[in-house]
Amino acid sequence: MYIGVDLGSTNIKAALYDENMNLLDRQSRPVQYIRENGFVEFDAEVYCRELTELLGQMAKEKGISQVRQIALTGQAESLVVIDKAGKPLMNAISWMDERSTEECKALSAQFDEKTCEAVTGQMAILPTWPATKILWLKKHRPEVYENAATYMLLKDYVVYYLTGQKAGDMSIATFSFYFDIYKKTYWQKMLHAIGISENQLPPLQEPCTVAGCLLPEIAEKMHLASDVKVNIGTLDHFAGMIGTGNILPGGITLSTGTVMAMATMCDDTPDKNTGIAMHYGFLPDTHVMLPVAESGGVSLEWLRRTCMGDHGYDEMNRVLADRGGNQLLFLPYLVGTNAPEFDADATGVFWGLRQEHDVFDMARAVMEGVSFVLRKNCDHMAEAGMKPNAIIATGGGAKSPIWCQLQADITGLPVRIPTEKEAACLGITMVAAVSDGRFSSLEEAAEDCVSFQTVYSPAPTEETEKKYRRFCALYEAALQIGKLS
Repeated sequence: MYIGVDLGSTNIKAALYDENMNLLDRQSRPVQYIRENGFVEFDAEVYCRELTELLGQMAKEKGISQVRQIALTGQAESLVVIDKAGKPLMNAISWMDERSTEECKALSAQFDEKTCEAVTGQMAILPTWPATKILWLKKHRPEVYENAATYMLLKDYVVYYLTGQKAGDMSIATFSFYFDIYKKTYWQKMLHAIGISENQLPPLQEPCTVAGCLLPEIAEKMHLASDVKVNIGTLDHFAGMIGTGNILPGGITLSTGTVMAMATMCDDTPDKNTGIAMHYGFLPDTHVMLPVAESGGVSLEWLRRTCMGDHGYDEMNRVLADRGGNQLLFLPYLVGTNAPEFDADATGVFWGLRQEHDVFDMARAVMEGVSFVLRKNCDHMAEAGMKPNAIIATGGGAKSPIWCQLQADITGLPVRIPTEKEAACLGITMVAAVSDGRFSSLEEAAEDCVSFQTVYSPAPTEETEKKYRRFCALYEAALQIGKLS
């Protein structure tokens, strides 16, 4: 049997599969945050104890002990600082925490965007990145900074907690902003800038490899044997790619949740300066394009919360299924935009609103607007030489037939809906099964494990194309208006 674990920001999820990859159980526990003075933190040891108890409960309830591997996926940038004894010196700093904005400015003065992209695959220095938070600790928490033996990202710390082994998953190290994704080494110039040494970071290791076995005391708490292997796994977005069978160039695994993320495997020689976020991949010496648009599902949730009263998503989809299109446009930049424009000052706009429109027309415009941003990113990928051929939709947006058909019509690409909704848990369990020898490769695992319940075929029209051009023109006009003083 195999266990796939998703170390999420909202919930810790675990899925138990048998040797034939049949799902036997799925359970989760919420993550508790400490929000004070604008900071977003959590107790890393409590997080790990919750995971240990969750897996112990699952094993006890199902009466199992012979698990071959536990494989991990999950969030990337959350930072854990431990001392020489391996104990956290403070609460973990969540990736959602933005305390290091001033440090971003300081580092931006030292490193230009072109250099950053050529090394890290990222264009902008953001407070999300652990590098900026380490620099913040240097100034604001010197007692932590001076006693820090190892800086670890959350998933790497969980591996250490479970096995006693320090290992830096390179697909996660991508998100530190001190990792060279092309040379597969820590970026020495950035380490010097934030004042730490390579000895304070876990040794780098290829994704989807085994770090070691469970520590005896951890195995006992989990009601599992101590020879259970722990696979370091990979990033949650990449596990989602694996769980949807998207392991070759051409496919886009689209996750439309609060943010919209688009993940596609690159060819063997990716361009280092495409203007598209690039990451070290889940297979050795591969790279993944992962543009993220923060104005994804958050736009539709904003409309539902502020304008729709008692109307829910199900009613929204039923009403829109009986309506045609309209001329209403929406720029979905309620929190600015990153990919592909990277314009933090962009704002949301409804254009063409008339008295005959109602909130359902507005909902369709929001869905179209987010789909137009998807089209922009697909076109950007194609210009960079990575022409997409299909979209595999996951997340909340994949539950809406209207939205999926709009995505297909606007991009001109088929939109496929996988049968398994928890693609990350399935994908990371496939990693465990391949590592254990159950399958010879991820391709073989995908053929056996991945299926699709629905395919939305594109039916583009000239009217759709005209509306997309108007959307792009509206964005440019809004830029000019924003420049007026």
